[in-house]
Amino acid sequence: MIKDRLVNAETYYPLSERLQQGFEWLKSADLETLPDGRYEISGDEVFANVQSYETKDDAPYEAHRKYIDIQYMVKGLEKVGVSDYSNCSSKEDYSAERDVEFLNCDICDSYQMLEEGEFLVFYPQDAHQPSLNPDSKLSVKKVIVKVQI
Repeated sequence: MIKDRLVNAETYYPLSERLQQGFEWLKSADLETLPDGRYEISGDEVFANVQSYETKDDAPYEAHRKYIDIQYMVKGLEKVGVSDYSNCSSKEDYSAERDVEFLNCDICDSYQMLEEGEFLVFYPQDAHQPSLNPDSKLSVKKVIVKVQI
């Protein structure tokens, strides 16, 4: 897992050309006015999902096998649980079509606060529990860039 501010995204460009494409799109798009939905950046290799929702009291952990997540907070604040995949067991079978497995995790390694202008990068070993209330329900706008491994 990586946590940082979008202004520092260039630090991570050497990790992957696809990650770089995702970060460059985040930096160039008018995210505040972009409607919810899917946006292609580089076909199925790199694309973005813009989402607006209210945070929740609880949410399942999830993990992905084919894509890395860049979760970027446009507006609002949410708490995100993070655990190593090895600390978890399957709650729902992995869906290859949706590239998601929902999990029960015995250990939460940390809770991260995702604030406006910040991103979290989750790799397949990073089980994550997004969309949680920081203290109370909040409306958020978030972009999840999916980067094919």
